[in-house]
Amino acid sequence: MRPLALLLATALAVPALAQAPIAPTAPALVGAEVPPLLDRDLFFGNPEITGAQLSPDGAFLTFLKPVDDVLNVWVKGIDEPFEAARPLTADERPVGGYFWSRDGAYVLYVQDKGGDENFHVWAVDPAEAGGDGVPEARDLTDAEGVRAIILDVPEGDPGHILVGLNDRDPAYHDVYRVAIATGERELLIENTEQIAGWMTDLDGEVRLALRTAGDGSTEVLTVADGTVGEVVYSCSVVETCGPLRFHPDGQRVYMQTNQGDRDLVELILFDPATGTETLVERDPEGQVDLGGAAFSEVTDEMLATFYDGDRLRIYPKDEAFAADLALLRERLPDGEVRPGGGTADERTWLVTVFSDTDPGSRYVFDRDTKELTFLYRGRPDLPTEHLAPMAPVRYTARDGMEIPAYLTLPQGVEAEGLPTVLFIHGGPWSRDSWGYNSYAQFLANRGYAVLQPNFRGSTGYGKAFLNAGNREWGTGAMQHDLTDGAQWLIEQGIADPDRVAIMGGSYGGYATLAGLAFTPDLYAAGVDIVGPSNLITLLESIPPYWAPIREMFYERMGDPRTPEGEAQLRAQSPLNAADAITAPLLIIQGANDPRVKQAESDQIVIALRDRGYPVQYVVAEDEGHGFRGATNRLAQNTATEIFLAEHLGGRAQTAMSDEVSARLGELTVDPATVSLAAAPEAAEAATFDGSRGAP
Repeated sequence: MRPLALLLATALAVPALAQAPIAPTAPALVGAEVPPLLDRDLFFGNPEITGAQLSPDGAFLTFLKPVDDVLNVWVKGIDEPFEAARPLTADERPVGGYFWSRDGAYVLYVQDKGGDENFHVWAVDPAEAGGDGVPEARDLTDAEGVRAIILDVPEGDPGHILVGLNDRDPAYHDVYRVAIATGERELLIENTEQIAGWMTDLDGEVRLALRTAGDGSTEVLTVADGTVGEVVYSCSVVETCGPLRFHPDGQRVYMQTNQGDRDLVELILFDPATGTETLVERDPEGQVDLGGAAFSEVTDEMLATFYDGDRLRIYPKDEAFAADLALLRERLPDGEVRPGGGTADERTWLVTVFSDTDPGSRYVFDRDTKELTFLYRGRPDLPTEHLAPMAPVRYTARDGMEIPAYLTLPQGVEAEGLPTVLFIHGGPWSRDSWGYNSYAQFLANRGYAVLQPNFRGSTGYGKAFLNAGNREWGTGAMQHDLTDGAQWLIEQGIADPDRVAIMGGSYGGYATLAGLAFTPDLYAAGVDIVGPSNLITLLESIPPYWAPIREMFYERMGDPRTPEGEAQLRAQSPLNAADAITAPLLIIQGANDPRVKQAESDQIVIALRDRGYPVQYVVAEDEGHGFRGATNRLAQNTATEIFLAEHLGGRAQTAMSDEVSARLGELTVDPATVSLAAAPEAAEAATFDGSRGAP
């Protein structure tokens, strides 16, 4: 869309939490070389400024900055100081994604209600900023309970955007052309063919569609004049394929695929008319899947490909792009350089530089004069010299599989006998990458070794590695990889075997529950953030717009329609093994989560409560699949920090603001009050829960 965009508690009541008698430093973390205990607000409070974008003509800069402690969109002239910026929005919920219209007449952003993920598209006129109050924002997709998906921002039709809306059928999105100025909608394609995704060409016309077949395979179909045609490409449920962008010739399309005997996802050019394909590139180092490609919005030519190995690797395909990237790396040698957005003519870039110990700074780069101008640091008060390096590591699982991971060790102490946290990514079909991670740095500053395993089932490492995780949740190889990672750290002498915790969100929350339920002797504590406890009820409650990929869930998780699949899912559900949990547990949940319903957390809390087991429970009534509000985030991580310090012996900042203390009191739920309006079928055994989105 924009140039280069692709490149880049029962156990503790609140008063006890607020006054927990925890030493400011654990015995192992005392010494001249130990970094100071950094305020948690530096990690989890709002950034001062973030998310900058240039207007298409380069005259204005927009960015995200708090309004009444909520991230909103601001605007300023490119030559004005940041102090002269004016707010464009004043939402009560943080604004996530936003972008300029092609002609620079509007700024558009997406917003949901309380984390329900029914995103709407809003438009605001930047010319109205600076008067009395904040400009009025208009909802372009105003329909209750409907989820909007932005499909395209056509270059040749700057007054319109293409949007998918599931207003007619909650499972499938019809295609609309929406006038930005008025919100008027024109139906272009009624989705009667169970299409899961749409692809436009360089002129903004819908030319391809993606559909999940009855067997879970992916089909790429032609679209002509709004009519879905024939299947021209397909890959099985255990393969990956899909279009990225049309070629400048308007006929061929760049596609990513690992169809057939290919293991790694590679880039090809595919001709839908003839079915012929031509290899463009596979990973030059033969290690990982294609990460993506960047294209010029001016010439439509490919600028670069990239691959996410131990660290991100960029392969320029354009001489001017390559020269400018090399120059930027020379001038900004102390971090990773990422061009990411700029003016419509691509003569001015926005550039981000970051590292594992620095969340990043933003610059403006004039490609004609080669002038590089500093804009801002997102977290200028964060003392990066006190943060800890993140190292790519490998360990061998029990069956010989090599598991890639990232290890962050606390500064100033020997890497020996440390309290340790396994921090597990969500998905599970995603991965951790090298770079600044607020949780890894926060935990390391508190004295913990932090391991982030890319267990089998993680994406990016090839088809065989991904598929090795199929139906291996909980009691299988995916969880064994985490167990083996903890054991590896213990064998290396890094981890204290009596002080290992497991923590994560979404699938990482599920893995936390599974770790405590299925390997109860390994972990001293667990923090489950929006994780499912019952795989049966998780699959029964997935959002309707995930209907097209239900077969993929069954293939990768287990099929509850068969006796064998149902038995497997029950056996892998932590809820059904809750009586084995002995380690302290903190559960964090958003009440409006559409992916992992609150019942998933409620039922495991009830199971533990009913056996007299203490469990801490934090629920935000205004959040969904993760906490976006700044005060909610700080309250959540205050509870987490004190919980881990109590059970692992790390450092903790016990002080908190009155606002955070009050909010934590509001979020903390007495397990004695928890009930299920309609008890899930698996609650009979009182022991399971699930995980994130695509979990």
